[in-house]
Amino acid sequence: MDTNSYKTYSAKASDIEKKWVLVDAEGHALGRVASKVATYLRGKHKPEFTPHMDTGDNVVVINAGKVELSGNKLQQKEYFRYTGYPGGERVTSAEDMLDKDPTFLITNAVKGMLPKNKLANKLMTNLRVYAGPVHEQEAQQPEKIEL
Repeated sequence: MDTNSYKTYSAKASDIEKKWVLVDAEGHALGRVASKVATYLRGKHKPEFTPHMDTGDNVVVINAGKVELSGNKLQQKEYFRYTGYPGGERVTSAEDMLDKDPTFLITNAVKGMLPKNKLANKLMTNLRVYAGPVHEQEAQQPEKIEL
């Protein structure tokens, strides 16, 4: 077997071709939407995927306020934050968070599915989440993706 012919491909910055993708979250489960979005952000759907580079696409998520949670998760799922003061732990249910900021649910779920490093911060800049059906990226002509 000739091992010299099997070189590992590593994408260069000039090789990366970014597209704009539109995902409609209405009527879909939160986790399913988040995992699909994370895959497109990371670039794992492309054959030229390189782990240490931003090879993914720009993703626009619309109708984030109409995302579904199965079972009793709407009432039982909790989001924790800490104010920085003693006894300053604050808990918010998913239902309250959906009313307060519908984009947070998807943004938080996608961020949790990305690697925990500097690349994840760069990848999160390629994500735009909107609560309703109207978005500001019409000029980029995003391609709609079915979940």
